[in-house]
Amino acid sequence: MDRIITLVRRSGLKLIAAVVIASPNIATAAYPDKPISVALPFALGGPVDILMRAVQEPLQKELGQPVVIVPKEGASGIVATRYVARAPADGYTLLIQTNGMLITPQINKQAGFDPLRDFEPVALLGVQPMVLVTHPSLPVKTVQELISYAKAHPGEIDFASSGPASNGRLATETFMKLADIKMNHVPYKGVGQITLALMSGEVQLMLSSVTPQISQQIKEGKLNLLGTASAGESALMPGVEPISNTLKGFQAEVWFLIAAPAGTPPDVVDKLQKSITHVLNTPQMQERFKAASATVKTATPDVLKHMMADEYSRIGEIVSEIGDINK
Repeated sequence: MDRIITLVRRSGLKLIAAVVIASPNIATAAYPDKPISVALPFALGGPVDILMRAVQEPLQKELGQPVVIVPKEGASGIVATRYVARAPADGYTLLIQTNGMLITPQINKQAGFDPLRDFEPVALLGVQPMVLVTHPSLPVKTVQELISYAKAHPGEIDFASSGPASNGRLATETFMKLADIKMNHVPYKGVGQITLALMSGEVQLMLSSVTPQISQQIKEGKLNLLGTASAGESALMPGVEPISNTLKGFQAEVWFLIAAPAGTPPDVVDKLQKSITHVLNTPQMQERFKAASATVKTATPDVLKHMMADEYSRIGEIVSEIGDINK
């Protein structure tokens, strides 16, 4: 009798083990069953914040759980990015970032994260072409006039960026290289600060993502829009000449993406990606992105992973050419 009971127990244990092995996603089948936090690396009111807040409410309804935005501004996005890289890989701590996260560790060796190794790409939210904007005190109205003026006045134009490891800094350095001009870099903390600096005339130029404040200043004639850094004419800014018409091959755009810590279960990543994509692919969300001067653009985690790897390599080449970018 004891032998029979033992055999039954062993058979039962084997059956349980077989079920667990055959169903690796059983532990995450109920995901999500509690609030999800999304770390915000940049200032409130900036493009990343605006787009995340647009997605927040419909994503909560889609997932059936609160989505909490957690501001963790600091060190050009390092604070939030490092925080998520070290968080549990369970899908409850996410990061909203830009392709700027691919710049930071190539410039700051103490960044404390590897954007390709430490994260699971979840979803691409959208893209935004950068714009070339100048203060009215700079006597130029076109990209060609700017290049000519800069060549005639080398080192006399100050340009703003939100730090060495920013899309704006890298884009401006690329612009200077292609145009064969030299301008002075003045770093600030965030798009809000560089916009105020440009409005006051403290600096004369910036290549930046678009914010409602920048758009309003351009409409009122307080800032001059010289061109967009899109590959062709942007549907978001009809009639505005692409910089590439003057500087062949010049293109600079900001991606907005969601990432999770490396090791997050594939089924969790898949559920998040499908939920986010479903939210984005609605006319209402596309209008909200358009109002923020961005375009909805989606990609699967695998496609986004390849995009990030290619961009990381491209940025590495630019950083090597620039040399000491931390100045």
